[in-house]
Amino acid sequence: MEMRAHAASGPGERVRGRSWMVRLDPVGRGSSAVRFSCVRPACPEQRLPSVAAGRAFAVAHLTAHLRAAGEPRSGVYCACRADGCRGHAGPAAGGRDTGAAAWRCGGPVVFVVVADRAGRWWQALECCARCAAAHPSGQVAATAPPAGPARASGGAGPVRAAVAPRPRFSDAPGSADRAAPGGASPADPAGVPKPPGVPVPSPRPRAARPYGRHGKIAQRVVPHELRPTALRDELTALGDQFRAYQKRAEPDLALLADLHTRKARAFHEWAEVTGDAELRAQARRAEQAAVTVRGQHLQRTGHTPDGQETGVPRVLPGPQLWEHARAVLGHVRDHAPLPGPEARLFCLLLTLRTARSGSGNLTGQDVSALPLSDPGDLVGRLAASGWLWIECTAEEVLASRPENPTVVTVPSLVPGPDGERVLAFGKNTRARLSGWAQRVMTDRRLRRKRTTAAARLLALALATRTGLDGEVLGPGGEGVDTGSLAALYAGAPGDLPDLVAQLTAADWLAEAEVSGDRLTGRLSERVWPLSCPLPEPYGGAGS
Repeated sequence: MEMRAHAASGPGERVRGRSWMVRLDPVGRGSSAVRFSCVRPACPEQRLPSVAAGRAFAVAHLTAHLRAAGEPRSGVYCACRADGCRGHAGPAAGGRDTGAAAWRCGGPVVFVVVADRAGRWWQALECCARCAAAHPSGQVAATAPPAGPARASGGAGPVRAAVAPRPRFSDAPGSADRAAPGGASPADPAGVPKPPGVPVPSPRPRAARPYGRHGKIAQRVVPHELRPTALRDELTALGDQFRAYQKRAEPDLALLADLHTRKARAFHEWAEVTGDAELRAQARRAEQAAVTVRGQHLQRTGHTPDGQETGVPRVLPGPQLWEHARAVLGHVRDHAPLPGPEARLFCLLLTLRTARSGSGNLTGQDVSALPLSDPGDLVGRLAASGWLWIECTAEEVLASRPENPTVVTVPSLVPGPDGERVLAFGKNTRARLSGWAQRVMTDRRLRRKRTTAAARLLALALATRTGLDGEVLGPGGEGVDTGSLAALYAGAPGDLPDLVAQLTAADWLAEAEVSGDRLTGRLSERVWPLSCPLPEPYGGAGS
């Protein structure tokens, strides 16, 4: 926030009033944090966790600077004169700045705080009372002492009310103005002498408050007498819901898009009732905001038009690949020849390596990366069962290196005489699925926490059973059935709490809870790229 004292340019060589500004800006896509900036060099940028916290910080920051600045100075030119405010832009100029039209000013010098309707910036100006009244959202914070005996200064008052909407004021002589706190009213003939021939706005009489609660939305007060009543109630409820959304710890873009859609519909109806063109403009802006936010939600969940990148850069970037991942897990669940989670995890690795032709390459490093208690014995048992065929011993498989891998064959995956495959996907899809599973099974934090084979199978299963946002478990956050999960990790449902504790410690799950026959919670943000959201309703393979 920078204080600017302009050089004198008018009669009497008076100086221009001071001005300050603070503002909030979004940090980036997918984050609810905001960046506070003050153009004064001594004030560093601040990062606040939410919009509500940012607004509170900005108001407190501006209040501190106003108190340090002391009282407004009598006899200065308005700081807003060069900014095209209503008090200095005449109709003949088509809204452009006409320079120093001193005859349009009047009243004592005040500090007025002007706030953006969206709550993105606040500006403090040292100007006359008439120019302060010309700003619809202006809030007077302090008034210069009147000409005459000196009075004690109370300093700049609080500016928290600057974020609230203020009554609109007319530029015509005789229009109403607010009384300045801590000083005489601009229209008080005993406290402030009026310039000759220039009428000063008189105070607006306080109207009796009608019965009922006033609603607020988009820095507008919803009139209690607005009809139809359903429209008034909808506007009031929308204002409350927007304020509640700003206090959320995590964004919900689908909910925000719905709120903007309802706001656009309500503002269109409000404009039809009142004939206010500004309401129509706000309705159009709400429609555009709804489209933008809904597009961001689709990008984040992976449902984007062809050729566009998703908000979450997933390892498997499309619904078809997600279905293939669930199909592979379901196939291994139904056709693994040996019981137990270790055999199931190793069969999954071999299935992904041999899915297309029935044959694939395997190295000892691939096997040692899995949490297997006796990998040599497991390879021998699979070969003895006939499910796996190798031309060498299990010890030679474990000793093979990447430059000389062992060729393994799973006869049940060899295509039939007509070329039909058990798992019908292409070469690139097989490579993508194998890479995705390898990243989950060998995740660094899962390895550091020494998670078991059952825990890693559960991690794979939960990654394929999230909602559309890729975060919560189950479609709509309703959770996942514990029986279906037990079938996938080859264990009993009673083992699930211990496995969930392992994944929570490895920062794979957050807020997870086993309640009855459902597991609820969400994936940690770090593993969102590995998620494969479920369609709604879900009925694909491997369910």
